[in-house]
Amino acid sequence: MKRIFVLVGVILGIVGLDQLTKWLVLQNLPLGSSYEWIRKVVHFTYVQNEGAAFGILQNHRWVFMVLSSVAIVGVGIYLFRFCKQNWAVKISLAFLIGGGIGNMIDRVAFGYVVDFIELPWLWLPVLNQYFPIFNIADSFVTVGVLILAVALIRDIVREEKEKRQLPHLSETTPASTDAAEQPSESDSQAPNPEEGQAPSRETGGDHE
Repeated sequence: MKRIFVLVGVILGIVGLDQLTKWLVLQNLPLGSSYEWIRKVVHFTYVQNEGAAFGILQNHRWVFMVLSSVAIVGVGIYLFRFCKQNWAVKISLAFLIGGGIGNMIDRVAFGYVVDFIELPWLWLPVLNQYFPIFNIADSFVTVGVLILAVALIRDIVREEKEKRQLPHLSETTPASTDAAEQPSESDSQAPNPEEGQAPSRETGGDHE
């Protein structure tokens, strides 16, 4: 039960932090305006995102609301009912749920997601554009995915090592059992006290 409270606390903390920062942006930044928090490193630029995380696929609000709802419910059921893995996996799933709920609140309340974190130095040559503006919820979703990927890769590597060790164990185990069952040379050469014992003479016979 204590673990459930911890995970719920993590989820609520993420949602609270996400909504607090968005509220501060709405109160202090007009739409499209920018504030240089750390010059040329981190800017706060208020934009409205009607797509998925990081501004992907704009103008598909209802599609993402349905998909996000299904994903949040599915991950939540797995986390609290079936997940038996380590804490790294559980925390990563809690990050995904918290980030998903944070953005879902925006979509329901405003019809769009409030994004404001801009990294003006991060250029993406593949997309030929700067990194999209995002928010706290997006950050936790990304970190959750990374933690989950690392944890799964680590489990796969560990399972492969265990599989490689199994043939070696199967080869050494019969040899050791045969050696244990085989009598030693000293045991085989030890004389039997009953063998080689001279027969006792019969007494009480007639002598000529």
